[in-house]
Amino acid sequence: MSPPRSLIDTRNNMNSPSFYWTGLLRVASLAAAGLTLAGCASVQQPDPRDPWEGFNRGVYSFNDTVDRNFLRPISVGYTYVTPQPVRTCVHNMFNNIADVWAAANSMLQGRGLDAINTVGRFLFNTTLGVGGCIDVATANGQPRIPNDFGTTLGVWGFGQGPYLVLPFWGPSSVRDGVGLTGDFFGNTYTSVGAIENVRVRNSLYGLEIIDRRASLLDATDTVDRIALDPYSFVRDAYLQRRNAMVLGQRGQDNLPDYSDDDAPDAKSTTPASSTTVPKTVPNTTPATVPAPGANQSGTVAPAKR
Repeated sequence: MSPPRSLIDTRNNMNSPSFYWTGLLRVASLAAAGLTLAGCASVQQPDPRDPWEGFNRGVYSFNDTVDRNFLRPISVGYTYVTPQPVRTCVHNMFNNIADVWAAANSMLQGRGLDAINTVGRFLFNTTLGVGGCIDVATANGQPRIPNDFGTTLGVWGFGQGPYLVLPFWGPSSVRDGVGLTGDFFGNTYTSVGAIENVRVRNSLYGLEIIDRRASLLDATDTVDRIALDPYSFVRDAYLQRRNAMVLGQRGQDNLPDYSDDDAPDAKSTTPASSTTVPKTVPNTTPATVPAPGANQSGTVAPAKR
């Protein structure tokens, strides 16, 4: 006996990518509606870039709770049971696939050289890098150029608008939030979304989320350790990085390293020590082997300094 046609249609809809994302958007909308009430308290003298700070702090607190109780423990377990070479391979492969959409955005922005370099990276890593497992391009002096449709809108002249924290997603802005729509459709045809097998596609989506979170463990631990106000720290770092991407600057992909702020500056101490030691130790034989009858204090003391 064959199942009813309505049941077959329901199963087909559940296997479609739109069903997955529609359900996720519904959950995010419900969370945002609840957090709107929680974040309605006004903030005295908010940052001009962040006029919705009351709402954003509520969403940030919600995301932080979800992260600490769900995503972070899974990511820590992932790093514990998965060897470093395997994690690096997985991370590189996801970055390699993302380079296709990054190259398309570079072309849309009129940055032809970036587009050519990114396509070259993709071909280089896909062939010599065993499907992107090994980042051969970076090892040969061709670093990755991250790009997305939000950056493309910025290059086209659209202002970033107010800062916005999205449920489950994190830091964003009005412009970058609109850009996520373009990223969704672009990645549907150029990345994991192009896989037709639903189980494989959803499994890779989950692995990608865990991989992204695991790659940020050190950064978030640093923020928790040094930032007096983690919300403001993340907001300022995000806006600075996005502005640099729109301007086409390089080297803005990671948070600054503040882990050794209290340590002395090695660059200033090492040359000094290497230049002063020869001046205090005489380059003579009596300095280390005193002659018979010589004054021991006069010959040995310079060597001890």
